[in-house]
Amino acid sequence: MHSTQTRFRHAVMTAAAAVLALLATGCWNASAGARTGGCRDAGDWSGREQAAWLRSAVAFHGTTDGTDPSYAQASVVIRGPRTGDVRVLCRPLAVQVEFWTLTATTTRPEMSFVMRYGLSADGGRTRTVAFPAGLPTGRDGTCVRVLFAAYAGTPLVGGELPRMTGDLATAGDADVRFGTARIGVRRLLPAQGSACDAGRSTPSPSPTASTGWDIYHP
Repeated sequence: MHSTQTRFRHAVMTAAAAVLALLATGCWNASAGARTGGCRDAGDWSGREQAAWLRSAVAFHGTTDGTDPSYAQASVVIRGPRTGDVRVLCRPLAVQVEFWTLTATTTRPEMSFVMRYGLSADGGRTRTVAFPAGLPTGRDGTCVRVLFAAYAGTPLVGGELPRMTGDLATAGDADVRFGTARIGVRRLLPAQGSACDAGRSTPSPSPTASTGWDIYHP
C-alpha cells in the first residue's frame, strides 16, 4: 500500500513538473517572438547604437537651398515604420531635438541656444517637430546660420555641446563637432541672404542673435 501511494505521488509530481516546463517554454517563446518578430529590444543599446537608429529614422523637410526668406515650413520628422523595414522598438527612446543659431564674429562663430523639444519615439508612428518661430535669416546684414540636432537621452551639457571654428560662410556639417557619440542627426543649414558670402568681410554679432549626417563624429 505504501509503495502504491509513493508511486502515485511520484507520478503526480512528475506530471506537474512537465506542465510547468511546458508553460515556461511557451512563455519564453512568446517573449522571444515579441522581441525578434514584433519589435527591436533597445534596452541595452549604447549611445552609438541609439544614434544609428535615429539616423535611419530622422528626416529634414523644408528650407534647404537658402532661397526661402523664413523657416516657416521647415520641420524635423521622425518617421514611422516603412514597408519591409522593421525598425519599431519594444520601448521608446527619449529623444531631444535641439536648435541653435551661429553668428559670425571677428574671431569665431558665436553660438546661441534657441529651443529644445523633448519627445519619445519608437518608430511606431511619425513625429514632427516644427522649426521655432522667428529664426534669424541674415537680412539685417549679419552672417547667421541655423543648426539643429536630434539625439537620444538627456539634454546635452558642458563638453557635449556643439562647437565650431573657422569660416561660418563656408562651413558644412563636418565642421560642427559634438563632444558625444549619441548625436543621431545634425545639420548646419545653408545661409539665407547674402550676408554670409565668402568674399565679404565678417560682420559683428547681432545683439538679437540669441533668438549629411554622420552619427560617428566625436
